[in-house]
Amino acid sequence: MAGFAVPLLDSATTIRMARRHRGWTQGELARRISTTQSAVSRWERGHEEPRLSTLQRILAECGLQAMLSVDDGVDRTQIRARLALSPIERLGKVADAHSMATAHAG
Repeated sequence: MAGFAVPLLDSATTIRMARRHRGWTQGELARRISTTQSAVSRWERGHEEPRLSTLQRILAECGLQAMLSVDDGVDRTQIRARLALSPIERLGKVADAHSMATAHAG
């Protein structure tokens, strides 16, 4: 739904806000995602955590989508640069690094 953002503070709040936005009961949401009302209740109370794929399905059914970002401290710039290289270029980089390591060791 345009103009409606759900801050992903925790899955319980997110599920409850998305469901209420649609005006659905827990039972209605459960029926639409092929689960039980008690499962939705447990998720909304924070007693259980749904799988990420289930959370995405819930949000999609409610006309929303999740944009998740995980900061694991890895700088992906170098990874992307290496992946952009051809296999031959990558092998050349490995050979160069090996040559440098061997020169510094001796």
